[in-house]
Amino acid sequence: MCDAENHTGIIEQNNQERRSFLKLTTASMLGLGLASLGNVHATSGIIKSPPLPENVLTPEAALERLMKGNERYVSGQSIPLNFSDERLNLMRGQNPYACVLSCSDSRVSPEFCFDEQRGDLFVARVAGNYLTTDFIATLEYASAVLHTPLIMVLGHEKCGAVGAAMDATDNNEQFPGHIQSIATALTPAVRAVPKKPDYVAADRYNDIVRMNVILTVRELRNQTPILSRLVDSKKLKVVGGVYQLETGKVKLVA
Repeated sequence: MCDAENHTGIIEQNNQERRSFLKLTTASMLGLGLASLGNVHATSGIIKSPPLPENVLTPEAALERLMKGNERYVSGQSIPLNFSDERLNLMRGQNPYACVLSCSDSRVSPEFCFDEQRGDLFVARVAGNYLTTDFIATLEYASAVLHTPLIMVLGHEKCGAVGAAMDATDNNEQFPGHIQSIATALTPAVRAVPKKPDYVAADRYNDIVRMNVILTVRELRNQTPILSRLVDSKKLKVVGGVYQLETGKVKLVA
């Protein structure tokens, strides 16, 4: 029994060491500056290190790390999670390296598909991954206050919210309760991909999913006063991807 417990403990330790090594290697190779690892406390002058130093990345490095995590997920090489090791660090605060505006679909989980754990991703979710004032404020908070250098707008194939928007726009279908507001919010993406005589229905569906991501990315990049300023100063990158249900791969589209 003791041998089995020891063996399990060794495996967990190796998994955590592997995850930490990958994080630190990415940070070191892709733009982590030692000078940016801490900030000076206003009163004491003491340099305080962020809760997760390996999450202090340039926008380009953050995107590289995010996509490498997706590669591990797709290939079945996701690293088992160990929540205990970083629990004390996260009690001091948070400094996620990426924000994800994702659909609420239960088949899409950002932490899983990017192979990350608590403290790494700042996630906002809504059916159809579209913008409201509240979501803009949420992303502004992450970017301006938490200094998160990357926003990923994450759509996915066969999105039910997009399907509802297509029915509402193309066929004037009405939905009960507040569901109609989702369909209305996604109308610009549907109208941007008009029907054509030779258009296969499934292809148009996928193109509207992609267009919804592209339009949301465009709106975020131009969102004043905070996000557009950070984008212009190269402190923030806003990108978009579509999650493929069959493979788990996230394909960048914006």
